[in-house]
Amino acid sequence: MIILPSLEIVPAKYNGSTLLSQIPVNGTGDFTVSRALNTATRVNSLGNIELVDADRPRLDYLASDGTVGCPALLVEASGTNTLSGSVSLNTGWTPFLANRTSGITSPSGSNDATLFQAENNTGRIRFTPTLTSGTTYTFSCFGKFGTLSSGFTLQVIDENTTTYGSGCCQAFNLNEGTLGASGNVGAGFTLQSVGMESYGSGWYRCRMTVLMGYTPTTPRIGFRIGTQLSGGRPTSVVSGTVNVWGAQLETGSVATSYIPTTTGSVTRNADVISVSGAVSGSIGQTQGTIYAEVDVRNLFLGALISLDNGGTSDFISILRLANFQIRVRTRRASGTITSIITSAAVSVGTHKIALAYTNGDYALYIDGVNAGTSTNSTDYPATSLTQCVLSNTNYVPLNDRILSAALYTTRLTNTQLALLTSPYTSYSSMASALSYTLG
Repeated sequence: MIILPSLEIVPAKYNGSTLLSQIPVNGTGDFTVSRALNTATRVNSLGNIELVDADRPRLDYLASDGTVGCPALLVEASGTNTLSGSVSLNTGWTPFLANRTSGITSPSGSNDATLFQAENNTGRIRFTPTLTSGTTYTFSCFGKFGTLSSGFTLQVIDENTTTYGSGCCQAFNLNEGTLGASGNVGAGFTLQSVGMESYGSGWYRCRMTVLMGYTPTTPRIGFRIGTQLSGGRPTSVVSGTVNVWGAQLETGSVATSYIPTTTGSVTRNADVISVSGAVSGSIGQTQGTIYAEVDVRNLFLGALISLDNGGTSDFISILRLANFQIRVRTRRASGTITSIITSAAVSVGTHKIALAYTNGDYALYIDGVNAGTSTNSTDYPATSLTQCVLSNTNYVPLNDRILSAALYTTRLTNTQLALLTSPYTSYSSMASALSYTLG
């Protein structure tokens, strides 16, 4: 027999602040989107970074290889870019022996990027931010190969006369899209992670995450043209050039979606995306199955999908831990929040995840394989679960992309779960993948 989901959402269409579901067809499965008073960015179907109006879903088309792919729902917690003049690195930025040429085509498709050219082997540009001891910061910037230069080196340093040069730096080879050398000078700065992600047309978003061990007297961030390191400090290439756009400094260990700024810092509010009310008829109460396909890219704790009663006294939630493990948590009648299943860590990339539940019988499947079971006795009586949440402030948002989600009102068998989550050959087969001939 064919078992159809009671709710299916493959993010593709929206009407204003409503993200349209494919099932049910009467609209009761449509999700409400809120990002109050805030625009936010996404990569559109042309591969350009663009602003999306407040209270609109962000259908992001950026594939992991920097090409345009199928749309995915980008959901994030709130974030703040504390750097002014982030687009062309002008307001608040000070260049040293570096000429600037404006009008370069940026990842937005507009001519608002800047080409920097080094002079006398010391081309650099810097910003003076506020950095606080005990805080983790992620500094990111888009860069593209210029001429006679292989890339740039990002820096987070203290230029106080007594600690001059203390800090962290990381080189990025923009010609080949590879990481170069890293440096850690002096004490008090810990380089936690680095990375670079292709955005197509030769542009890479380069990032470094630094933990502050003390509050710098004279903090500086920025970059030097070139990727050579000498004694832990970056040096530059004579007459080298590099294209730069979209600098961002934010707290935390993830480079979230780009937040443009002009004369000051800008905050992007969290994405809140859920459906409640009549959809309760599509939510399995005493038993059911939850399915989600996600694009895992960031080391960050965040919920993939949750069912609850409109609050947090009753819920079932599937989340991704900061070490890429998948965890199932439950709560009933304001009781103890219980972690009932924790999988092994998954890899960076796309994964299909399904949780089947009924009192005393839970099973989690990932990519066709049993990732854990539980005899947890949490019993959800009829009408106790009334809301499906893809992102809200009750659960830390995923800070990643959701490709699809579905609910079933029955606990699928383990064989059916393996079928449902097994890899399929193309994204276009999503509908049939959620409507297998099962049993």
